[in-house]
Amino acid sequence: MILKQHLLLTLYSFCGILLKAAATKNKVKGGQGQFPIAQNVTVTEGGTANLTCRVDHNDNTSLQWSNPAQQTLYFGDKKALRDNRIELVRASWHELSISISDVTLSDEGQYTCSLFTMPVKTAKAFLTVLGVPEKPQITGYSKAAREGDKITLTCMTSGSKPAADIRWFRNEKEIKGAKEVNASGKTFTVKSTLQLLVDRNDDGVAYTCRVDHISLNSSPQQATQFVEVHYAPLVEITHSLIFPQEGQYLKLECVSKGNPSPDPVLWTKDGQDLPDLDRMIVDGRELTITSLNKTDNGTYRCEASNNLGKSSAEYNLYVYAMTTSKELPGPAKDPNALNEQNGPDHAVIGGVVAVVVFVTLCLIIVLGRYLARHKGTYLTNEAKGAEDAPDADTAIINAEGNQANAEEKKEYFI
Repeated sequence: MILKQHLLLTLYSFCGILLKAAATKNKVKGGQGQFPIAQNVTVTEGGTANLTCRVDHNDNTSLQWSNPAQQTLYFGDKKALRDNRIELVRASWHELSISISDVTLSDEGQYTCSLFTMPVKTAKAFLTVLGVPEKPQITGYSKAAREGDKITLTCMTSGSKPAADIRWFRNEKEIKGAKEVNASGKTFTVKSTLQLLVDRNDDGVAYTCRVDHISLNSSPQQATQFVEVHYAPLVEITHSLIFPQEGQYLKLECVSKGNPSPDPVLWTKDGQDLPDLDRMIVDGRELTITSLNKTDNGTYRCEASNNLGKSSAEYNLYVYAMTTSKELPGPAKDPNALNEQNGPDHAVIGGVVAVVVFVTLCLIIVLGRYLARHKGTYLTNEAKGAEDAPDADTAIINAEGNQANAEEKKEYFI
């Protein structure tokens, strides 16, 4: 039936051409200036494609649209193919526009607009259909991992044309995965794998797989997997006072992080259970001493554990004697040091002693250098004359006679 209708329309078109040729046989030369114009179209699968053919100068010659299989869709304003998705938008001597709704990948191809002049002139328009990728799915994670385990997350999407792109994000920071593309008919299946060596920092982290594609119009599809990691606890102790004093209120908190949660915690003092005192109150992770005194001094230990291990922390408590606000102007002062300020000023005494010792040493050094400079050897003429004389008189005569040759008294300086 469709073929018969197609043949009738074709015959009708040629009859129209022959009649026009007989009526306008002197206008052939003018017909050579008539050319149809069509443009390529890109549409997303499931969308609507609009095909438009225009002729700027037309002498009432009919236009026709044909599909890639060369089936006539519309001849002028006459529908030739029974397809409810195809509709006429506009038909005139200068334009023939049709629309194809709910486009599928099989509609892709080259469409032809024909102008039935002598000879027939055509224009081509290629219809590109984009395959929309399916919503991605993440596989490979089914239960909580332990710290140090290796896990592999796989993200996959299918139905894209052309092939989609997959990107991974750890919270908001992009990380790189291994991509693989496989063709499936006219569409593509894309998957990306992410290998992780997890630790406690991965606990509660969101790993997001995002699919980018031209058909998504800047609205990427994505899937998110939250990762749970079990790890041994880590403990620290916080305290409410910097310099605890007698009579004050002190609160110690055992801050423990672990998965599963290490609850409850164990408090001890100096390696033993806490004293059975009304002043010491344990409430969950907190240890409170309502009124401190010297007997509370010691090492307080907090221990937390779960099925993966245990951890502990210590706090050394030293209770200072209570001082007045005048004696203790600020929390950074040591009360024991302040109590000694009323005694002798040892710093001043020590400074004076140091100065005296320094001055004494300087005097000793100067005196030693002065004595060294005046040390010498003295030889007199009398002594030289007496060396060879038999008696004292001769020594004196010899000394006086040899004054011209006598050596002058010499002095040696060091």
